Amino acid sequence: MLTYDFMINAFLAAGIVGLVAGAVGYFLVLRGQTFAGHALSHVGFAGATGAVLIGVAPIWGLLGFTLIAGLGMGALGQRLAGRDVAIGIVLTLSLGLGLLFLHFYTAYATQVTALLFGNVLGVDAPTLWTLLALGGVALVALAVIARPLLFATLQPELAEAKGVSLRLVSLAFLGIVAVTVAECVQIVGVLLVFTLMVGPAAVAGRVTTRLMAGVAVSAGLAVVEAWGGIALAYWTDWPSSFWITVLSGGFYFLSLLR
Repeated sequence: MLTYDFMINAFLAAGIVGLVAGAVGYFLVLRGQTFAGHALSHVGFAGATGAVLIGVAPIWGLLGFTLIAGLGMGALGQRLAGRDVAIGIVLTLSLGLGLLFLHFYTAYATQVTALLFGNVLGVDAPTLWTLLALGGVALVALAVIARPLLFATLQPELAEAKGVSLRLVSLAFLGIVAVTVAECVQIVGVLLVFTLMVGPAAVAGRVTTRLMAGVAVSAGLAVVEAWGGIALAYWTDWPSSFWITVLSGGFYFLSLLR
């Protein structure tokens, strides 16, 4: 399996994305903002298709749109929790815009499946370096804001009284989430971002209450699911995204038995 260069690229890309998605997803679940993360992936769909329309690589349109949307959501601060309807409208509007862009650039329509459901086997060396750079930025930024982020998540009133800017923390965190979503789309696609960002984090939250252990379990599970999905796809010739979602759901249901 590892005699093929594209398989090595796939494993490396999946490892990078799984590590970042698991770590960031743990805080996303802890803050109860999973729906916002899902909406960002749909915004990214419009960004990717719009970028192709103007002759730019899809990943940069994806990253640009998700980052702008993430910072916009972060500006709402604590009020974001009560904006599910507004977020849902933005989500559906983004899908509509993506379809409109495809209408004007039908030559890209054949690649939409990869955008919606991911294509980890199609990751080339330049994309791999891009994922590594974005992943490094996301993890470093998360490490920098981890303490105030945890404080603002568990005790927002006390954190604000101690001088922590809840809006600034929310802004920074959702910016990190946006970068992570852009990475995840390369592996599992727009529609399955929950698989790597929420599934492992949900399992981690059920098996441990310690912060560092939870982040480690979440990141480790995400990597195992991503690598396992690629290996199963190689042996069965079924889509890797399907196997990744199966593994994610399987681990979660097993955690329910604990």
